[in-house]
Amino acid sequence: MRNLIPFAIFMVMSSFTSAQTLPAPQAITDPKQIASKPNAQVEQNQQSLSIEKLYMTRQVGRSSWSPDARTIVFVSNISGRNNLWIVPEEGGWPTQLTVSDQRQAAPAWSPDGKWIAYMSDYDGDEQWDIFIVSPKTGQVVNLTHTREISEENPRWSADGRYLAYTVKPKTSSVYEIDVYDMLMRDVKHITTGTQADKLNHNPIWSHDGKWIAYTQEQAKGTDSNIFVADVVTGQSSLLTPHDGEQVFRADDFSPDGRKLLITSNALNGYDNVGLLEIASKKTSWLTEDKWEISGGNFSPDSKQVAWTTNVDGNTDIYLHELATGKTAVLPLPKGVNELVGENSAFSEDGSRLLYKHNGASAPGDLWVYQLASAKSHEVTHSLVAGVHSEDMVEPSLVHYPSRDGKWTISAFVYVPFNMVRNGQNAAIVYVHGGPTAQTVNSFNRFIQHMVNQGYMVIAPNYRGSTGYGKEFQHANLFDMGGGDLQDVLAAADFIKQTGFLDPKKIVLMGGSYGGYLTMMGVTKAPEVWGAGVPIVPFVNWFTEIQNEDPVLQQSDLATMGDPEKNKALFQDRSPIFFVDQIKAPLLLLAGGNDPRCPKEEAQQVANAVRNRGGKVELKVYENEGHGFARVENQIDAYQRVSGFLKAHVPPADCSCSLSE
Repeated sequence: MRNLIPFAIFMVMSSFTSAQTLPAPQAITDPKQIASKPNAQVEQNQQSLSIEKLYMTRQVGRSSWSPDARTIVFVSNISGRNNLWIVPEEGGWPTQLTVSDQRQAAPAWSPDGKWIAYMSDYDGDEQWDIFIVSPKTGQVVNLTHTREISEENPRWSADGRYLAYTVKPKTSSVYEIDVYDMLMRDVKHITTGTQADKLNHNPIWSHDGKWIAYTQEQAKGTDSNIFVADVVTGQSSLLTPHDGEQVFRADDFSPDGRKLLITSNALNGYDNVGLLEIASKKTSWLTEDKWEISGGNFSPDSKQVAWTTNVDGNTDIYLHELATGKTAVLPLPKGVNELVGENSAFSEDGSRLLYKHNGASAPGDLWVYQLASAKSHEVTHSLVAGVHSEDMVEPSLVHYPSRDGKWTISAFVYVPFNMVRNGQNAAIVYVHGGPTAQTVNSFNRFIQHMVNQGYMVIAPNYRGSTGYGKEFQHANLFDMGGGDLQDVLAAADFIKQTGFLDPKKIVLMGGSYGGYLTMMGVTKAPEVWGAGVPIVPFVNWFTEIQNEDPVLQQSDLATMGDPEKNKALFQDRSPIFFVDQIKAPLLLLAGGNDPRCPKEEAQQVANAVRNRGGKVELKVYENEGHGFARVENQIDAYQRVSGFLKAHVPPADCSCSLSE
């Protein structure tokens, strides 16, 4: 990776507040300007960029400061499983704290330093329990023991006596908020009786422990509110009454308990950051921009707030002085820079800020920024020996028009080093899931491998993606598999015009909703694709809604309508009914315990294609859920994909031949 040794950061100060305008990034609009960089040090099929090497690079997940800010706990798969590790704040070799075959997430260090709370599920089934572990002895205690109820995202009260978390029975579509008393070992319900099409999340304690702020979101995802609950009485008060559909999210309590740092699109249709005064319910806006800005935390002394800005897939961190209105951007390396820390990104004394840097050629690692010295140092080191940042490709940001002319679509394009513009090369259209998600400028092991194998990759942010405002995000509602599919097809149109590609050698690939769009693409535009790779897809709106987790069921009903009333739409947008149109060979991957896109969805396709004599391969990982957490399964899955694509859509000069 790029050797990001401790470096000085000179903060660029500006006095913008409501007048803030973030500059638009440069983007390529002419496909002929897409170029391949020469690099004599990088060869096709380079061993250091093999699937085995890239997937042995460590993955760093969520993290938390210790109360004294000398140690950091984080989730990593260093051992091949997502377990908890602890590392000194200044960096060094981490120590494994938990040893389990099951994945763990969301570690939160107790204020007295005695326990770390976290959540863990069973073979990826998303039925989480809350655990605590002693950072000194490694003793583990399961606090909830509820296989049919999922408890998630524990948060400590300031005195360390209580844990707040969200709760959802397996058969329910609603998340409620509970508080666990560590002294009395009993549970208090903060919210109860929430409507089936709403869910509560992100409980935030006031510093005096008397209040919990939380966000209540509608299943459709287009409207939400902030509430504050009295912990003693359980009574909740609405803080964000509004007309129409607007999104409000609570991010942090001010230390004096009078204000909330919030994120909302109520100002102009784009996510901006504001201060919500609890008594008056009035918001004063700290930003007024047309990119995605997300609130972070108050500094412990209340003098500053931190937030992040996502500008077309690159994220920066800002510090804002409340008294002067001055805002400083931390000039961190290009990519995705996130504020992290379950309790706060700020250390308890306010002297340091914990963040995670992730870039196209740098896996996500934890960093610490020193406010006094304006210097950062790296805490974790994810790359393994022999894997070098300079061997990886940095993507180009491109913009292209949607086919219907309504939108400008943003995408990242990865071009292999030394690729010849001879019309003989292969490409992958790589589709993100969600659909309310975004492809950003972050590290993607599989993309880097396939680019090194000689494949161009384009990753589009189709309509419905986050990051581009309310109107764009809502543009695929009740049109799933319609306009968004056309935006994906337009990505293929764009890269065909680069002059690099053989138009018969384009692959469509994606996971989750991206797997669904992959299936829609190979059925609705079969002539475009040389192969298709749907990963954990759904393919039949009728059976998906019937069998998926109840939370997603409510979401799908809210965004696609009633299956009986909209039967024609559901049938037209279910690729299972059009498998006779498929021309491309398919490779399907599924998780045996997937509650989001059950394995039966992929099995329907495999059976239907086989029955008509088509080319299809199916692999079900029985001990996985929606995302493959075990390193050996990640390696196996993407080796299968790589081998499948080389067999059916070989890159130029790879010594491969098309399968018969």
